[in-house]
Amino acid sequence: MKKFSLSTMLAMVLAYAGFAQQTEAPDETPHAEILFEKTVHDFGAIEYSGNGTYEFQFSNTGTAPLLINSANTTCGCTVPSFSKAPIAPGEKGIITVKYDTTRQGAISKSITVNSNAKTSPSVVLYIKGEVKAPAAPAK
Repeated sequence: MKKFSLSTMLAMVLAYAGFAQQTEAPDETPHAEILFEKTVHDFGAIEYSGNGTYEFQFSNTGTAPLLINSANTTCGCTVPSFSKAPIAPGEKGIITVKYDTTRQGAISKSITVNSNAKTSPSVVLYIKGEVKAPAAPAK
């Protein structure tokens, strides 16, 4: 009986030690982080052939340079552009999005931004609004 009790106690101690939470040291490896001021822009009503350009501003809140790898859209009517240069920690950058306002009607487009950010390497930006009908030609 003593052998059973001793082996049972030993098994319980080992099981407890195996399930005990281990505290990990914080990750101090330098990494980039991206934080957009806003991720949705509403143009509202835009004149036909009007200005369909917007600049999404962001900051690198990390401790290493931020690299924007790509900015992709699902439609050729929306064209994003960005600097290929690294954004230093604490610095700001922009992603310019141009919508073709010669297309009458509702706007609802997304732009997927991919970067080397640790927490959110992929961020989706949105533009919305409506392009008004072209003005009737003067007679």
